[in-house]
Amino acid sequence: MSYRKTCLLVLLIAVFLSPSTGAGAQAYRTEQVQVTPPLVRAIEPPAAEATAAELEQQADRLRAEKLYLDALDYYRAALNKKAGAEEARLFNKIGITELMMQRYKEARKSFERSIHSDRRYADAYNNLGVIYYETKKFSAAVKQYEKAIQVDGSSASFFSNLGAAYFSKRAFEPAAAAYQHALELDPEVFVRTSRAGVQAQLPSPEDRARYDYTVAKLYAKMGLSEQSLQYLRKAMEDGYKDLKSVYKDAEFAELRKNPRFSELMASSAPAISN
Repeated sequence: MSYRKTCLLVLLIAVFLSPSTGAGAQAYRTEQVQVTPPLVRAIEPPAAEATAAELEQQADRLRAEKLYLDALDYYRAALNKKAGAEEARLFNKIGITELMMQRYKEARKSFERSIHSDRRYADAYNNLGVIYYETKKFSAAVKQYEKAIQVDGSSASFFSNLGAAYFSKRAFEPAAAAYQHALELDPEVFVRTSRAGVQAQLPSPEDRARYDYTVAKLYAKMGLSEQSLQYLRKAMEDGYKDLKSVYKDAEFAELRKNPRFSELMASSAPAISN
């Protein structure tokens, strides 16, 4: 039998046992299923003759397929053939892969090595901030996000991450300012974040509701009524306690003229006049 077939072998063990001895003891049948664990590495190791570019491309594909251990093998093989700025990029990719595996300590070291290789590599600062954020070291995360922004102030994701870290610290005013900047750079940034990215780690439903209301206000200020209504609904569903402010906050002035706004508010509670 081949090794692969052996790894896939499922053993079904049937055993007849008597739970006790003496009069009245009854035999019963137990069945146990034993499955061998899957192989953790699914492909051949990196070829020695492969170029650094080929190794990196293969690693990117493996990471996309969530074959993280294989991806790490290929990134490290590529790293042995790279230097300088290219080395910084590869350390960053290694860190991302380790982050996806929730190996936060190893990922932090990889991002730090990326920064050491290239002090102007903004992505590595941002990703190091993500490590601190995921381990709830929000002040440290803020510092790294700010460093990333100093290098590259054109990334909406950096400002969105900064806002999430401030919000998780309950520093709501700087959080709103960071989110505002993120939206100005990319009005769709929150859509992508909600699908696959860093969100505010809010400790209570009350904070979540406040976050929703804050984002709704920012969208309303930009004239994006659809997105604003969406987050207003979320704020209502999360039980935002100061919902009456929507009739007073200047950012919602135009949205209040929208019939869908009235419909939304009527679905929760009677409208509150100024």
